[in-house]
Amino acid sequence: MTIKILPARLANQIAAGEVVERPASVVKELVENSLDSGATRIDIDIEKGGAKLIRVRDNGKGIPKDELQLALSRHATSKIHTLDDLEAIMSLGFRGEALASISSVARLTLTSRPATQEQAWSAYAEGRDMAVKLTPAAHPIGTTLEVLDLFFNTPARRKFLRTEKTEFNHIDELLKRIALSRFDVSINLKHNGKLVRQYRAAKTEPQLEKRITAVCGAGFVRHMLKIELEHNDLKLHGWITTPEGARAQSDLQYCYVNGRMMKDKLINHAIRQSYENSLAPDQYAAYILFIDIDPHQVDVNVHPAKHEVRFHQARLVHDFIYQALSDALVQAKSIDAPVTSNSAFSHVEPMNASDQVESASSHAPAEVTQPQQPVSLATSGGSSVSESLIQAVESIPAYPGRADYRSASTDSPEMQPSRERVPRERSEANGSAHKVEEPYLRNEWNSSRAASSSKPKPRAQEAAPTAEEVRVYQELMQTPDIAEPEAETAEVPPLKQDAAPISIEIDRIGKAITMADATYVLVKAEPCCALVSLRRAEFYKLFAQLDPKGQPLKMQPLLVPLSLKVSDMQQQVATAQRDLLLSFGIDLAIRNKQALMVMGVPAPLRQQNLQLLIDEMLSYLATLEQQDLSPSRLSLWLTKKVLQVKSSYTLSESVQLLGNLEQLYDGKLPLSDPKFVRPVDFTATIAAFSS
Repeated sequence: MTIKILPARLANQIAAGEVVERPASVVKELVENSLDSGATRIDIDIEKGGAKLIRVRDNGKGIPKDELQLALSRHATSKIHTLDDLEAIMSLGFRGEALASISSVARLTLTSRPATQEQAWSAYAEGRDMAVKLTPAAHPIGTTLEVLDLFFNTPARRKFLRTEKTEFNHIDELLKRIALSRFDVSINLKHNGKLVRQYRAAKTEPQLEKRITAVCGAGFVRHMLKIELEHNDLKLHGWITTPEGARAQSDLQYCYVNGRMMKDKLINHAIRQSYENSLAPDQYAAYILFIDIDPHQVDVNVHPAKHEVRFHQARLVHDFIYQALSDALVQAKSIDAPVTSNSAFSHVEPMNASDQVESASSHAPAEVTQPQQPVSLATSGGSSVSESLIQAVESIPAYPGRADYRSASTDSPEMQPSRERVPRERSEANGSAHKVEEPYLRNEWNSSRAASSSKPKPRAQEAAPTAEEVRVYQELMQTPDIAEPEAETAEVPPLKQDAAPISIEIDRIGKAITMADATYVLVKAEPCCALVSLRRAEFYKLFAQLDPKGQPLKMQPLLVPLSLKVSDMQQQVATAQRDLLLSFGIDLAIRNKQALMVMGVPAPLRQQNLQLLIDEMLSYLATLEQQDLSPSRLSLWLTKKVLQVKSSYTLSESVQLLGNLEQLYDGKLPLSDPKFVRPVDFTATIAAFSS
């Protein structure tokens, strides 16, 4: 066959295959055009799920008569004119294909009147010949687009339409997303002449909350946290829910990039990773998030339906979202502010710049300017902090996870941590304290998946703890404030024994057989069977991950370095023990006499509340004599601080946990620790068979 130029009608119908998937796609294109025209009120009328009629009316700036016919031509738009415009798109539409594509598969009437015209004009086009007819019309300032008989000339496409109810539900969901992206616009939706949705313009916080409730429900508002974080030209704001507000389906996940509705894989991955240790496999996070970024740093022209974008600094955006949400969730666990229908917007809400200055007068913040060039936040273990980086960090508004946010939040009585929050520290009769995780913080699926997907690699020349390390550990175990953590339901009465306890040394442990009392696993061992404490196994696993013996721990730089106010003694300790801290992957840089910058921490500490942990760690090091200051002691202290135990384990989890220990200790497990493994005496049971 010879090569020919496609006829205009056929080319438009091919384009319609990408633009017009179903009636909801038509509504999306038309409503976005209305928003781009500056409309503050949009009325949508639907008949028979959009197959019969779609009418969108707005009060935007309108289209002059001379441009009506051009508006229905392919690749005609007022939104971009040059290559520079294409590289910095801020409008929702820009390709100029929508109206031409729609008119090629439907009967389209465009009526518009700008403020400069006394008379409105109407343009009519349909798919057969694509000819545009202009006639005078009566119409207020604004534009009305009427689409009749969708796919009337493409029966193959029409037969793929679903039922009227299904198609309308797609339109309804689409307008929910648009209503959340533009709180300043009133949107009314009618179906078959009946008013179904009415979203009034929202300018105050109660009005915002009312619209969110109308779209997402009261449950979302009860559990939502407000997020607001900015760094250079990248800003993240919106609302997420705590794990208590998780959903059984992903129906309340709304994300926008520069106001554009988005289903981007990179963004979704960052959000899922933030909730990774908080939700069960059958739970989904709920959120409304807005990402504002320099339009030169994002390409929106990478998907036919504009559902995805490509970021020039994808890793920076991913880590920025991940850290902001992770910090907010950690802060939500440590601060239990009262939540009512009127206070939802202040729950764990970051301060704005003016509040930060007023509440942090003790910090004496210096005036800084925004750096002109983006600042790289990846630093090496021994690098110094550049002045531009410090300015960039200090110019970021307070947010959950920053020291000044903590100091500001604790100033107000209503933001004081509740004594009844969970998980909380419980004191037992013997004075020991332990932490209990809620099911949503760590569940069986998360534990087994994390163990199977990221098995720690054994470090070179890894060995079992030395006798001295075991002695130090046993001393610490006898200290009431850091005694071994126990699960809330793990109180087990002592076993009745008819014979004296056996004193058999375990040489090795093998295959796991079954669970015993949910926190112990019965294993084949040499020379007999044995019980292994899984809580103690968790301790040894974390202890190995936080032990710099052999080689320093790998530091993970923080995307946004943490500014921490410290005392003179703490700063002296940080300076004197810099090499020791670097061996643990903890990079602390001196900012001034009263502040440190936390530049990076090892992976096991990444999810911790660092402003509290670093503060307590420096205070702890200050209390130790020089001869007592050893990596093993600090490893044990850190392990006790961040260790969290479960109330029950599954057999698969125990297998994964013991497998990780075998790798970390190169097969040389601490079998001499009676709190880790004990032989099982079957003497009384065997004797019962012959009685």
